[in-house]
Amino acid sequence: MLGRQQLTAVAEARTILLAAIAAIEPGSETVTLVDALDRVSSWDILAPEDLPNCDRSTMDGYAVIAADTFGASQELPAYLEVTGEVLMGAPGTGSISRGNCYKIPTGGLLPDKSDGVVMLEHTVPIDDKLIEVVKGIGTGTNVIRKGDDIRTGALAIAQGQLLRPQELGLLAGLGITDVEVYRRPCVGIVATGDEIVEPDGPAPAGRIRNINSTVLGALLRRQGSAVIDYGIVADNEGSFFSTVEQAVAENDIVLFSGGSSVGMRDLGEQAIARLAGPGILVHGVALKPGKPALIGLSGNTPVFGLPGHPVSAMVCFDFFVKPALARLSGRSGSPDELLPTVRARLKRNINSAAGRLDVIRVQLTIEDDQVVAQPVLGRSGAISTLSRAHGFFLIAEDSQGCNIDESVEVYIYQ
Repeated sequence: MLGRQQLTAVAEARTILLAAIAAIEPGSETVTLVDALDRVSSWDILAPEDLPNCDRSTMDGYAVIAADTFGASQELPAYLEVTGEVLMGAPGTGSISRGNCYKIPTGGLLPDKSDGVVMLEHTVPIDDKLIEVVKGIGTGTNVIRKGDDIRTGALAIAQGQLLRPQELGLLAGLGITDVEVYRRPCVGIVATGDEIVEPDGPAPAGRIRNINSTVLGALLRRQGSAVIDYGIVADNEGSFFSTVEQAVAENDIVLFSGGSSVGMRDLGEQAIARLAGPGILVHGVALKPGKPALIGLSGNTPVFGLPGHPVSAMVCFDFFVKPALARLSGRSGSPDELLPTVRARLKRNINSAAGRLDVIRVQLTIEDDQVVAQPVLGRSGAISTLSRAHGFFLIAEDSQGCNIDESVEVYIYQ
């Protein structure tokens, strides 16, 4: 129990969590390209055809035999006869012989025997049938060959790959309109605490509005998850236990905020202990903010008890919930690898206690052509510190802090 045993290091806690859910197989479904954005491919997708399916021009200009232009310049141009024109959308016709060329648009099919395209800007028309070429080209210049983009049978999309707009474009180019993707995890959110009230009502002395459900719901939707909000639950066994049990039965992951620290009215550990096993995996991590984090597993459903303070809850979400979501979404790679980072010069000394991982929020500015990081200090209950911050850096467990002007790696909030 938290406060009665040594805290678990963050890396160890993540290892325990991911090992516990490693055997869970996410479900899959087939969706159209329109619905596939930000989904994760559940199969390797191989190219069913070459892309492009024929040789094409990448510039407006003239299709030529490159050897006819060798050495051409402003002072000594090459002269070519225009013997045809390629029309967009029309099948390729005609063949080019030495000394001749075809007018061709961007994307036009290359005529037979041609092996390059002279840009329009590098030609001077003499009349309707003759041009000067004032800059020579090599074989293959301004041309994309059949299969240059991707060849038949090549891996187009790997299993576990996130489908961004560019992946959808590749699939459309290959004529693939239906995609097998992993099912979106459904996540239940439970807010606990007799002091919590809804955001749309008054907050008299001793009460605070429910920030965490809004924040966690937004984070989950940004990760592509479906969300069920079970509202605010009172700090009593009857309400809390039954709501958590219902959420576990109806979702792939359950988050409750509050109820994870040591105290007579904190029921999170007891709730997980009552569920189907294996039960509690981790309670208490060497992390600031986020020390009271609780991680459990009921059957195939991870259950996270997040601290009630919003900053702590968000930090724990990043370190523990995100990796679980990635695993249950079928996404390959670590979520940490997907966060953009920047090196920045620290603007002040920051002290840290050895033995814990410290998460330091910062604002980023440019000074003397350098990125500088100004720590945004505040307590874990101060949500405005996150609103003002552009990102965070980490102080490792074996360090006692960072010095002014030290270079730190800042993870950018998205």
